[in-house]
Order: sequence, then structure tokens, then C-alpha cells
Amino acid sequence: MPVLKNARHETVAQALAQGKTAIEAYAAAGFKPNRSHASRLVAKGNIRARVEEIKGRVAEKAEWTAADRLQALKTIFDSHAEKDARVAISAIAEANKMQGSYPPQKREHTGPNGGPIQTVDLTNMSEEQLNALEAIFGPLATASGDDAGDTAREGEAGG
Repeated sequence: MPVLKNARHETVAQALAQGKTAIEAYAAAGFKPNRSHASRLVAKGNIRARVEEIKGRVAEKAEWTAADRLQALKTIFDSHAEKDARVAISAIAEANKMQGSYPPQKREHTGPNGGPIQTVDLTNMSEEQLNALEAIFGPLATASGDDAGDTAREGEAGG
């Protein structure tokens, strides 16, 4: 199906294919937001067919792109299998990752004994309390290279 003759209808179809709701797509096309009008428009056969075509093309393109990447990794493997085992193994590892052979890694930061990370709300501290903390922690930040010795507080000029 070619591009829809009505440019606003084409915009609606493209927005729907991108995952927007009917009313979001309707508004993106320049129509005044109206749930019933949006619903009626997206139910039209030509709009639905165009959305399916756009989604199909995107899926096909993504599929071929993945296939192309796998083919490139195979070519790398084939050309380096005898000369450089590290490159060949890396190509296999990348291909395996692409095909989901490895479970996704989950990284979780926790506090002591797996509990929540302790935080302190400094928003209600007085200027005197903040200066005391700055006197304690400022030298530590400077010694470790954090902030490169910048003592200006957030929100102030130069900080």
C-alpha cells in the first residue's frame, strides 16, 4: 500500500505504528484532540492497513539488519579462525549475545547485608550544618580528585 493521499491520515498511521495511542496519533496529525473522532479514524480500513504495512517494513528491516550483523560476525570468524583465535572467539561470543545465548546480566547496588543503600536528606540542613559537613568531607573529596577541589555548592555560580 502506498503512502496515504491524505497527509494527516498518513501522520496518524505512522504515529500508531510507533506505538502512540489513537488520541496521541490524532493530535500529532494536527487534529484537535477528540477521543471519539480519533477512534473512528484509526478504525478505518486504509489507516489500519497502512499501520500494518509500516510495522511489517520496520520488522523486516530489523530482521535483515540482525541477519547482516550475524553474517558479518561469521565472516570475521572465518577469516580469523586460523590466524587469531581471540578475534574468532570474540566474534562467536558476539553472535551468541545477539541470539540470546547468554542470560541478561542484572546489576544491583545494595547497602550492608543486601539491604537498602542508606541516604541522608541534606535539604533541610542549616548553613552551619552544611559548613561542618564541608569541613569534614571537603578534604576527602579533594584528596581523591572528586570535583578537582571545587568547593562551590550546587546551584551556585561556578559549581
